Amino acid sequence: MMLLKVDKIVDQLQQFVQSYDLAALRDYWNYLDRRLFSRLEDVYRPTVNKLKTSLFRYYLIHTVQTGRNDKAQEFFLKQASELQNQAEWKDWFVLPFLPAPDSNPTFATYFSRQWADTFIVSLHNFLSVLFQCMPVPVILNFEAECLRSSLIQEENESLRHKLFALQAESSRMKKEELEVEQAVVHHKLPAYVANMDRLGDSELAMTCSQRSTAHSLQSRGGFLSSFLSQSKKGPSRPAHPTGASPTQTGSMLLGKKEPTNHQSAKGKEGTVSCKDGKSHFSGLVAGESSSLQQRQKRLQEHGKERKELLSKGTFQDFFLQGQSAEKKTDISTAETEPCSELHAEQAETSTKMPTSSAEAVGVRQEQPFIVLSQEEYGEHHSSIMYCRVDCSGRRVASLDVDGVIKVWSFNPIMQTKASSISKSPLLSLEWATKRDRLLLLGSGVGTVRLYDTEAKKNLCEISIDEDMPRILSLACSPSGASFVCSAAAQSPISHMDFSAVSSGGKSMNQVPGKLLLWDTKTMKQQLQFSLEPEPIAINCTAFNHNGNLLVTGAADGIVRLFDMQQHECAMSWKAHDGEVYSVEFSYDENTVYSIGEDGKFIQWNIHRSGLKVSEYDLPSEATGPFVLSGYSGYKQVQFPRGRLFAFDSEGNYMLTCSSTGGVIFKLNGEEKVLESCLSLGGHRAPVVTVDWSTAMDCGTCLTASMDGKIKLTTLLAQKS
Repeated sequence: MMLLKVDKIVDQLQQFVQSYDLAALRDYWNYLDRRLFSRLEDVYRPTVNKLKTSLFRYYLIHTVQTGRNDKAQEFFLKQASELQNQAEWKDWFVLPFLPAPDSNPTFATYFSRQWADTFIVSLHNFLSVLFQCMPVPVILNFEAECLRSSLIQEENESLRHKLFALQAESSRMKKEELEVEQAVVHHKLPAYVANMDRLGDSELAMTCSQRSTAHSLQSRGGFLSSFLSQSKKGPSRPAHPTGASPTQTGSMLLGKKEPTNHQSAKGKEGTVSCKDGKSHFSGLVAGESSSLQQRQKRLQEHGKERKELLSKGTFQDFFLQGQSAEKKTDISTAETEPCSELHAEQAETSTKMPTSSAEAVGVRQEQPFIVLSQEEYGEHHSSIMYCRVDCSGRRVASLDVDGVIKVWSFNPIMQTKASSISKSPLLSLEWATKRDRLLLLGSGVGTVRLYDTEAKKNLCEISIDEDMPRILSLACSPSGASFVCSAAAQSPISHMDFSAVSSGGKSMNQVPGKLLLWDTKTMKQQLQFSLEPEPIAINCTAFNHNGNLLVTGAADGIVRLFDMQQHECAMSWKAHDGEVYSVEFSYDENTVYSIGEDGKFIQWNIHRSGLKVSEYDLPSEATGPFVLSGYSGYKQVQFPRGRLFAFDSEGNYMLTCSSTGGVIFKLNGEEKVLESCLSLGGHRAPVVTVDWSTAMDCGTCLTASMDGKIKLTTLLAQKS
């Protein structure tokens, strides 16, 4: 397809030559030059000029070969003003007047068939390479972009399904493992339980010598017997060691054991020998028949209580507590009131049950985002001031305090597209909206530059105001027809002097300023906005989605809302104590958010002036000034310049700065404290500006820090 276009262009040029249509030939070449050749880098300009010269010579040779000297003379008449000062055309003006120009040494080469073929092939190859290397126009690339977007959506959906399937499989496996563990716990008791149970059997033998004591112990019962029935304990009891009393063996065979509290019995009857227990064995069996019904009733109650406790998930807590109690408690010593200890331990177990149950099942609150990847852009070597994604979500423009501008892409790979160093200090940066290849750069010497990121050169530079040289903020309207510019006078204190600020630099920092509207195409000033009650430096600006509203934050702590159709301030209110650092419209554009020097993050209703919707306190690491400590007590201080917060695609979550990376909060007007959902991390220096691109399906969070590092984190939202 591309070769077909090149063939058509070459055929059209040859047709103009053969028809002697000099005007059409010249216009067609000028069109190619304007649309194609002018976009090339300067190193290709000599090649374009040589091809143009060869094309005109090809036309002249054709007129002479066909005997149309009148057309040759017409060519020099029309082109004389352009060609007479060019050295390569100096000898060609005599060509129409030579009797045999094909035999003249100067022109003989151009009359050969070889030269004509070489020229046509060279022109064809040059255009072919040009078409292959030049970017496809946006309108022609629409279908490809739609196809690419749909493929990415399908891939994301497929990955999402795989992720959910893996999560479900993981949850199922954990559940099966938990069931296996519970089954093992039910049917195979730990060794210490069996040992404790054997203690109960030995106590039974020791109580045979005192019938009254054994009868009184029946009302108390053993600690483990209240949880475990004989049917559960029987299979798990290990073989008796050598030297076990006959009483133990007899009680096992009969399946009837006197329920006793092993600690109390052992404390009272610890000196009774196995011989005494053997002598009273027959008397104990006879006494069992009188209390059989009472024991059966008590065992049924204990079995019912055990089932209820096991259903609530306290069985594992019981064993864990039993292990620690076994290590800390001396079984040879007994308490006077074992029943009260039992109830206390049961109450403690029931209190801890919900937490342990949740840990056993593995239930946790689902995160709203999944971190797919985190990459680092490290081309800057000083603190970042601005870091912004263009409206297409493909490229990023970043600016550091040394005046270094980097334009880079991150999809599919991270690659620097353009780089520039400004001789004058730069204070602001903004992408143009319609021609997203253009950047607006505001300096500290009262100028605004329009920088072409593809041609890698400044298109124009305008002077704003010599008396107010600091261009603090730039914002381009969504229509792309105009942009606003905030200019301010020199500050009486340096923004790098932290001591001046901490000692009361707020009022001193309220310097005068202007807010201007400029036309993007003509680069001429349209009007100056009125700032009441007095002209003040505007720190931050933001348009709504259609450009009809403009919100600004100023050094006097006032937020102003401008009607861009009437070009006047619709409302204003005192928002913060100190300066306003950053402002943005909400997702529904019924409110605006602001961050100020007082550390407040406030949501305002734009339909009623000064009405707070919500207010939150943010840490100083999220609002600035940002401090980076160095060696020997050195501190680098930077005041906020770029965006301090950004929203996701639906306006439910907010990305802010922190000392170690970006932090994502959930926005909820009902809560008085912001809920932290995810910490992106990855930085060793304070993050000073953030941005959140939602142009793609996967949100891309940018966090830039004072050490010149920019982290690009790709997130996948989990749809509920």
